[in-house]
Amino acid sequence: MIFLKKICLGLLFCCAISLNGYAQDSTNTEELTFTEIKPEAVDSTIKATDTVAKIAAPAVTQKNIAQPKEEQKTLWGIFIAGFVGGLAALLMPCIFPMLPLTVSFFTKGSEKGRAFRPAALYGFFIILIYVVLGLLVTVIFGADALNSLSTNGIFNFFFFLLLVVFAASFLGAFEITLPSSWVNKMDANSDKGGIAGLFFMAGTLALVSFSCTGPIIGTLLVQAATTGALLGPAIGMFGFSLALAIPFALFALFPSAMNKLPKSGGWLNSVKVVLGFLELAFALKFLSNVDLAYHWEWFDREIFLSLWIVIFGMMGIYLLGKLKFSHDSPLAFISVPRLFLATIVLSFTIYLIPGMWGAPLRSVSAFLPPQETQDFDLYTTGLLAGKQTSTNDGAHKYADKFHAPLKLNAYFDYSEGLAAAKKQNKPVLIDFTGHACVNCRKMEANVWPDKDVYKMINDDYVLIQLYVDDKSELAPADIVITPEGRKLNTIGKKWSDLQARKFQSNSQPFYILLDPKTEALLTQPQGADYEVTNYKKFLESGLNAFHNK
Repeated sequence: MIFLKKICLGLLFCCAISLNGYAQDSTNTEELTFTEIKPEAVDSTIKATDTVAKIAAPAVTQKNIAQPKEEQKTLWGIFIAGFVGGLAALLMPCIFPMLPLTVSFFTKGSEKGRAFRPAALYGFFIILIYVVLGLLVTVIFGADALNSLSTNGIFNFFFFLLLVVFAASFLGAFEITLPSSWVNKMDANSDKGGIAGLFFMAGTLALVSFSCTGPIIGTLLVQAATTGALLGPAIGMFGFSLALAIPFALFALFPSAMNKLPKSGGWLNSVKVVLGFLELAFALKFLSNVDLAYHWEWFDREIFLSLWIVIFGMMGIYLLGKLKFSHDSPLAFISVPRLFLATIVLSFTIYLIPGMWGAPLRSVSAFLPPQETQDFDLYTTGLLAGKQTSTNDGAHKYADKFHAPLKLNAYFDYSEGLAAAKKQNKPVLIDFTGHACVNCRKMEANVWPDKDVYKMINDDYVLIQLYVDDKSELAPADIVITPEGRKLNTIGKKWSDLQARKFQSNSQPFYILLDPKTEALLTQPQGADYEVTNYKKFLESGLNAFHNK
């Protein structure tokens, strides 16, 4: 009878993982303008010269850049995150007590099964309201703005502050509420009856529950927007509202099942507090994005991990009843499910601790600052013990701003890397990456350390890493003017434009194997692939094509 109550806190933990987990290949179009050109010009390249010059490479059409499979994967991830967030919202103190009251309204005076139609309409209107909210985000900001949010420093810092406010609200510092006049007007219209009445009832639920759902919705919209997927906010809201709407329709169809729901009580507030801790931990990722893109170099991996260790440690202590907030109900005893969840959270906290000395923490490596920001790194030193790194042929351009993972001898300028590859007679591995790209970090932490993969990258290729979201200003001699007359004055814009024009892609990570002499593709480019064997085959196919040409 109390099974739902026993698993609710575990569900919230999954919610946090889902909110982070759907972050797919980061995108960054940086306001590119695409123009149609003659097909025979497509193979020309971008010449990044040392003088202010126009880019000689052609533009490609937007339809050629589109990657529907990746976008579809992203949208599915957003939907799942929204659905899990909706289930979490269902367990909030503002919504859960309303469930039996609302269902009893539909079933009162109705024949068995006849209450399903109004309840289904009620659920449909809940979905409609939230999906319209998601569409409004796209309409107001526009597709181009959504694409740029993930790498915009001001927006990332704003999102960090916003999530901190949401976390404070869940922890009980204050409540985020809408004007009472809105709620009163909506509630008055809900008395009209009929379909219109059901619509306003759904609107009343959305307004009344905003203090609980607002932070979840806000977090979901922020993440959906920063994926760059045009329909991301709407899909996220569809998943969220679907999770809210289904219980009303199902319990109206099977009202006797309401008796199996746990009673409202202090456990609902515990759900809010746990979610508040998760919001606080999640906010740090946005702050890290800003620090990396603008090279502040103060929010490194150790600081990030120390904050996570404290946050999750306090969450575990709270679940054990040793940390209380003013609005918490007395906890007479610790239930077994709560003890299990506390064990999981505290175990995760202990798992994070070795990261302070450089442990890769592969399960969460995608969300941490890069390994190379670690000041005291025993892991990389031990990993490279006995391995000979590539001979470093002097200081590379932009080496003062970027550091290659695993101490690889990487180049950060396209032309310089090509020249080095020609000199060494090696093929080129171009890694289009980004500071805010979680999948890039995951590849570097989980795939590249493999001894065979590392050996091929280190010995057989010349690695060129191009950051498409870096905000560093280019020197006047390196500024590029596009054929459309746009001025590319940052490192990120320059490489983002190169990727889109020459390689017809705008997703990261994006790996390209080139013959440096002809700049011809050795094999089809690929994105993130966490199967080491697949990535190994990808590198081997490039080597075979290069040596057999």
